[in-house]
Amino acid sequence: MNPIILRAGNASAWTGPTGNNTFLLLGAVPTLVDAGVGEPGHIDAIATSLGGAPLAQVLITHAHSDHIAGLPALRERWGQISIFAGSDLDVLEREDRERTPIRAGDEWLTALHTPGHSPDHFCFLDEAAGDVFCGDLARANGTIVIPASRGGNLRQYLDSLTRIRELRPRRLLPGHGPVITDPASLIDGYLAHRAARETQVIAALRRGAATPHEIVPLIYGTLIDSIAAAATESVLAHLVKLEEDGIARCDGDGRWRMMNGEW
Repeated sequence: MNPIILRAGNASAWTGPTGNNTFLLLGAVPTLVDAGVGEPGHIDAIATSLGGAPLAQVLITHAHSDHIAGLPALRERWGQISIFAGSDLDVLEREDRERTPIRAGDEWLTALHTPGHSPDHFCFLDEAAGDVFCGDLARANGTIVIPASRGGNLRQYLDSLTRIRELRPRRLLPGHGPVITDPASLIDGYLAHRAARETQVIAALRRGAATPHEIVPLIYGTLIDSIAAAATESVLAHLVKLEEDGIARCDGDGRWRMMNGEW
């Protein structure tokens, strides 16, 4: 059975025009992938789709607020539901289990640790259907922010993309936006985009830009504040990767430069 897509009712510049996606799998173990934010209309939509059955389980892709803030409302409605998550937050039960098989609806999913966007990020593979519930690993319209100052790691993210690409999924079911029906093409585009962005960051360093705030306008031009903040995080993620690669370094004053002046 195809999962039911239920919108979380939190549309914004960050979450997209339809807000977060949550996915309901009906059957022996009624399961919701991601919790939304607790918007009453979303909770009611889940109840309607369940048709009187209790929600048994919630699978959390990662602990950013738009994916977990709805847990208290879900628990208030359905009691002590089981939770799978890769985070050790007060509202979550720690279940950091790579390749754990999970009964969800009438299917079996496999938990895959895919860090990068966040350290605790998990995807859930439905091998029989060829689907991957991919959280914030990818989205159809736009790229994914790597919040380097809050645990994001670009190298891990690229590795996670490659790992999912190698599974050859039929579809990606993302946390935002429409279902992705050509995962290989989208992931290849993501990898090419990140390689091009790294080249731009190196060029900006060579021009004398020394902080993420100085680099952002050279690459992106003028941005509104909220988007500029996201761009700054992703530039920082690139700088950290360049430091790991021995290409750039951060001095004690927080300014970045090329190693020995050249790549």
